[in-house]
Amino acid sequence: MTFLSDSTIFGYIILPGLVFLARILDVSIGTLRIIFISKGLKHFAAMLGFFESLIWLIAVTQVIQNLHSWQTYIAFALGFGAGNYVGVVLEERIALGNLLIRIITQKEANELVNVLWNEGYGVTSVDARGETGPVKIIFSITKRKNLGKIIEIIKKYNPNAFYTIEDMRYVNQTYPPPLTKRSLFPHMGLGKRK
Repeated sequence: MTFLSDSTIFGYIILPGLVFLARILDVSIGTLRIIFISKGLKHFAAMLGFFESLIWLIAVTQVIQNLHSWQTYIAFALGFGAGNYVGVVLEERIALGNLLIRIITQKEANELVNVLWNEGYGVTSVDARGETGPVKIIFSITKRKNLGKIIEIIKKYNPNAFYTIEDMRYVNQTYPPPLTKRSLFPHMGLGKRK
């Protein structure tokens, strides 16, 4: 005879664990669904909404059928919190969409602009005047997956620059990366995209 019966193990461990995992899954899907809606990806958002609501109904049904089990309440709430975290981490890894990066620098920024151009990022720079005198404003639109690389470049070539980053819902075209020489036929001037 075991110390705990099968129904006790199910009620105290397995059921709360399943509710916890279901909540992580449905809240993560919900976070991604909201992000897809904000980016105009309505078909993906609709599909995710179906699965989100189905998983949520299954989790809630288990909680209601086991009202005597405080463990399922705790698992439900913990799953919600963990699901928010997991959803944001997933969204960061997927890195969908485009960003507008606005860099304001007080010193001459030609080196920074040239490095960004040479790395294949579209750059527009404008001379402007700030509270402390002349400044240069640099604009660049890039894919979210490139954000870390651009920030590294900014910190290396102009560490005191002020920059802001904004999500963009739609861009009609992106700046094409520069052509690079092929190593096989460099004398022919053939290039390929980075």
